[in-house]
Amino acid sequence: MGADHIVSNMAMDPGVVYNAAPRDYVSLLCSMNFTRNQIMTIMRSNDDDCANYSSLDLNYPSFVAFYDRNITTRVMLTHCFRRVVMNSLVFGKKYEWRDYFVEITYASNSEGMVSYGSIVWIEENGKHILRSPIVVAPTSAGQ
Repeated sequence: MGADHIVSNMAMDPGVVYNAAPRDYVSLLCSMNFTRNQIMTIMRSNDDDCANYSSLDLNYPSFVAFYDRNITTRVMLTHCFRRVVMNSLVFGKKYEWRDYFVEITYASNSEGMVSYGSIVWIEENGKHILRSPIVVAPTSAGQ
């Protein structure tokens, strides 16, 4: 599920910018159990120190919270996400980065239910609108 659609004429004025460096993508691949060779093939780099970096949380408009579907009792879980953006929220100067936090509270579900939602950001003048999808899913959904 994507966060938005591409309008090429607006590429020079994106509204919101989420920055993610190559190291962030390596961290994501590490957390998804990609092998060293797979990471080198994708990233074209041997900087794959998975022992020090591993996170499913990428600085991206989307939010994915996982729960363990093997928990038999219904447990309330909370997941807090941090995002760093430029060109949104309230800024004091041009090219300033700000962070914001999103906290999702949800219940584990032994049936493996997947839930969807979103946050919609609308600029005061309505010029920019950004939809940030939210997905809550079991870690073993594909097994």
